[in-house]
Amino acid sequence: MTTPRSRLPALLLLALSPLALALADRGEPEAAAPRNPGAMVTPEEVEWRPGPPKLPPGALVAVLEGDPSKPGLPYTFRAKLPDGYSVPPHWHPMDEHITVIRGTILLGMGTEFDPAKLRELPAGSYARLPQNEPHFNRYRGETVIQLHGIGPYDIQYVDPADDPTNKPTP
Repeated sequence: MTTPRSRLPALLLLALSPLALALADRGEPEAAAPRNPGAMVTPEEVEWRPGPPKLPPGALVAVLEGDPSKPGLPYTFRAKLPDGYSVPPHWHPMDEHITVIRGTILLGMGTEFDPAKLRELPAGSYARLPQNEPHFNRYRGETVIQLHGIGPYDIQYVDPADDPTNKPTP
């Protein structure tokens, strides 16, 4: 079917009108979400939330970048842990990169919690724990650590009875 030449300008205008409207509306959206180029976050902007169910109660976490649950994607998050907080022997299916921002982490390697194996890592310290390597920890003073890596982030307990998700809720 051929279109008469007299109808072509009208059809062309109709076809291009959504594009024209989009180009004409260059104003800012009414409720534009704030942009955070380069994932810049000041301490006041950190949004602390209760830790995931797989961590013992008392941890707070704040995702700074990415989504730790997404496979193959980078993430950065922080954990705020109270004095005396401890995580029983566990391992991760990915390398765990830890930077101590405030406080002290006492970190030990092995499948059994052994206080004699704890190494003190004060603020400013860094640790990389290889994937599948069992380790345990305790925290001295309120401690903030930053973790980064490639997702998904997960924790597996050496003894499944230590996993808080396996315990009945009161």
